[in-house]
Amino acid sequence: MKKLSLLLFLWALFGYSQEYFPINTGVKTSKSTTTAFTNATVYLTPTKSIKKATLLIKDGKVLNVGKKVKIPNDASVVDVKGKFIYPSFVEVYSNFGIAEPKRNRNFGRSPQYDASRKGYYWNDHIRPETNPHTEFKFDGKKAKGLIDAGFGVVNTHSEDGIMQGNGLLVSLNPKSSEAYRVLSAKTTNHLSFSKSKKTAQNYPTSKMGAMALLRQTYLDAEWYANGNAENKDLSLEALNKKKNLPQIFNAGSFLDVLRADKIGDEFGIQYTILGGGDEFERINDIKKTNATLIVPINFRKAYDVSNKFLADVISLRDMRKWNQEPSNLAVLAKNNVRFALTTHKLKSPKSFKANLMKAIKHGFNKTKALEALTTIPAKILQNDKIGNLNTGSYANFLITSGDIFDSKTTVYENWTLGNKNIINDMNIKDLSGSYTLTIDGKNYDLTISGKGNKQKGAIKKGEQKLKSNFSFKDNWIQLSINDNSSFLRLVGKIDNSATLNGTGEDNNGNAITWTATKNSTSKDKKKKSNKSDKTAPEVVAVSYPNVGLGNATKPRQQSILIKNATVWTSENDEVLNNTDIYIKDGKISKIGKNLSVRASKTIDGTGKFVTAGIIDEHSHIATSAVNEAGHNSTAEVSIEDVVDPDDINIYRNLAGGVTSIQILHGSANPIGGRSAIIKLKWGENAENMIYKNSPKFIKFALGENVKQSNWGDLQTIRFPQTRMGVEQVFIDYFQRAKEYDAKKKSGQPYRKDIELETLAEIINKERFISCHSYVQSEINMLMKVAEKFNFSVNTFTHILEGYKVADKMKEHGAGGSTFADWWAYKYEVNDAIPYNSAIMHRQGVTVAINSDDAEMSRRLNQEAAKTVKYGGLTEQEAWRTVTINPAKLLHLDDRTGSIKIGKDADIVVWSDNPLSVYAKAEHTIVDGAIYFDIDTDKKKRKALKAERAKLIAMMMEEKIGGAPTQAPSRKHKILFHCDTE
Repeated sequence: MKKLSLLLFLWALFGYSQEYFPINTGVKTSKSTTTAFTNATVYLTPTKSIKKATLLIKDGKVLNVGKKVKIPNDASVVDVKGKFIYPSFVEVYSNFGIAEPKRNRNFGRSPQYDASRKGYYWNDHIRPETNPHTEFKFDGKKAKGLIDAGFGVVNTHSEDGIMQGNGLLVSLNPKSSEAYRVLSAKTTNHLSFSKSKKTAQNYPTSKMGAMALLRQTYLDAEWYANGNAENKDLSLEALNKKKNLPQIFNAGSFLDVLRADKIGDEFGIQYTILGGGDEFERINDIKKTNATLIVPINFRKAYDVSNKFLADVISLRDMRKWNQEPSNLAVLAKNNVRFALTTHKLKSPKSFKANLMKAIKHGFNKTKALEALTTIPAKILQNDKIGNLNTGSYANFLITSGDIFDSKTTVYENWTLGNKNIINDMNIKDLSGSYTLTIDGKNYDLTISGKGNKQKGAIKKGEQKLKSNFSFKDNWIQLSINDNSSFLRLVGKIDNSATLNGTGEDNNGNAITWTATKNSTSKDKKKKSNKSDKTAPEVVAVSYPNVGLGNATKPRQQSILIKNATVWTSENDEVLNNTDIYIKDGKISKIGKNLSVRASKTIDGTGKFVTAGIIDEHSHIATSAVNEAGHNSTAEVSIEDVVDPDDINIYRNLAGGVTSIQILHGSANPIGGRSAIIKLKWGENAENMIYKNSPKFIKFALGENVKQSNWGDLQTIRFPQTRMGVEQVFIDYFQRAKEYDAKKKSGQPYRKDIELETLAEIINKERFISCHSYVQSEINMLMKVAEKFNFSVNTFTHILEGYKVADKMKEHGAGGSTFADWWAYKYEVNDAIPYNSAIMHRQGVTVAINSDDAEMSRRLNQEAAKTVKYGGLTEQEAWRTVTINPAKLLHLDDRTGSIKIGKDADIVVWSDNPLSVYAKAEHTIVDGAIYFDIDTDKKKRKALKAERAKLIAMMMEEKIGGAPTQAPSRKHKILFHCDTE
């Protein structure tokens, strides 16, 4: 019985498949072929190979493999003695055979806010129901390019939308019918941060909006799966059906890899993530995700730096990345990050091998390379029939002349589903090398390069290069030479690649004979060549962050003693002269005169001023997005999702004495997104910058921006369009949040809504509002709305008419965060005055001076000084507007904002009175670590100049060596403001 079962299994595995498709274009014949490849070195997997083995294939699958394989009598036998057989590569991420979606152009029309499809999810960019099988069309031209690059199967999908639908595994075999070409109809589920091109639906307009939408979709899918929804939703049904498929997320950069992984972790999903090839910049953070990556190798070309003035526009970071990108794969492998390779982002698969060889030269292990192209993508796809040559697997394999990743190796054939695809005829001899060509006693230098039928020859006579025409086909050489108007025509059949010979004719018709003897290189030259091949190219060091002025190592907490300084404490206007401060474990440990402590670093504060670090209550630096403008309420989005730790403005702020900032959402809508409050720890990742147990804040906005009066003539669809409409938005949303919260607390089943959860936190006094504001009538309005729902507005920011309502703000309990002297930059600012902050202060309002601007934030000390001129604040009162007062507004005054024992060591040492235009921050300390030092800064700038010169020299060497280059380009960084979209 057991034998019978085994026979049935083998018949099912290797037996003939019954075709049931009619053939209407000719005679239908069915022929089963068995082929045996003998005497090869066969790699079953990247780590398991058999020498002098036989590979037996039948009906597109591996029948057997080994040293003692019995070959059936009817088998075709191919002797591949001395050659190597590898599994064909697996392309795990592609849109092969799927037409590029046409962008839904919405120019000249009003925005689209609602979905265009009925019966699907409320957002058109969520499309998990998409099945590429319905639109797949085999592309023979692209298939050939992938086959020539070594690939046998492709996992393809529709690369469109935030949720994109499933993947489709197809063979690249051009001889298969469509029915047999599809190996698996549903392999993977695909996601991204990018919107669908097929719809013009407005929301989301930002990456943080895309992240919020993903979260809400997952929550809704769970709600739907539990049978709670009353409607039928084909998108959510599809998502729930595909949740057990491998989930592939197109991130595209190391920052977005971390962001995607964050969402996955929240919902217990381990994404496989498509990276951007820059993972080396934050390798420790990448490693902690535990994600399997898919990594492109679209290394950038060297920049053409031959023109000094054009070269000056190239950023050091771009120069570095040209140099560092080829080392990415080696860095990932060294850190045991599992990853597959992809041709994604390459203009053509032709450059795939060249780039891979470049990575290998930079230290990437060849076995790891083969794994990344075979077994790892197979594991991602959960398919054990591809990426290997074990018995029962698909007969997808490469035949090569040697080690597949050796630059001298020729790839002869790529078999897909048991069908031969010739890349280079393996019967054509490899003639490459240099020869001494002798024609009737005259010597010439012949150099043959290339492979297969594409081999070409060049002729020199001494130092003179002669015009010639060389062809090699079916083992016949034809060579014509123009030697100073004497034309020679040669022909010869090749029997031995070491010595070539034949006959010919000169231009007088006389018969001639010729021989070409291959030149042998000396052992010394070989050794030198081998040594140079094994020497990895120089890679400049990665800094933290990997930009100009980044840190060679991340700053660490130290015990620091600051001696004999003038200390502005920001505590009750207290000034301490000739005072020491001792910092230990990131905290202010001692304050006094002549402190006797052991410190790892001592700073002489004689003649210097020491203050708490500046806090900017309203900033838009250090973020990848500022506005989610797709709806009139976007309380579901969070700036914490898009903190950008690599923003150079962090370093510039530190140089201006700033240690903490609140990154606010913009003013695109009445109810904006949640804030991120961060410490400016230059070199740390985003997660480590965000305050632990951070107070919860959200941005609201009033005025021109939210009612879209300055957005253009087409922006007339979204409610509100008037100031009174803005009030109604608040009332409506807070009423809905109140009812939502009541249902949640009642214990009844409820659909979790991230937006209403956030607004309910405000009602429950768990989240604070920072509100963009100008006009007194609207300021009064929002305070009344808040009081109606029994909470208060924490901070009015901008608040340029605050002087008109300061008494009401005091009574309500609201603070004011304002500009020192901005006015008249738009209509609703016409009544602004520079005495605003002083008037609010004297009414008892907690007042802070903020920036809302990347440039101004670097000189907030000078902005604070303006309050002395405009309104007569004392120096200490002025200084509190950028230290303890913003700390109070942010509910951080128990941690930072003043010099007090036990508080965080966020401290600045100034060269002069901090309110002076001559004052420079010499040391900026955050949590007891020095993140800016003016002397170190000078050394950094000198080192960067030398590094830039080195990289320019490297790129010049590339250009002179004939490598392709790209034109210099300047990248313009967008400086975000409230109204930036």
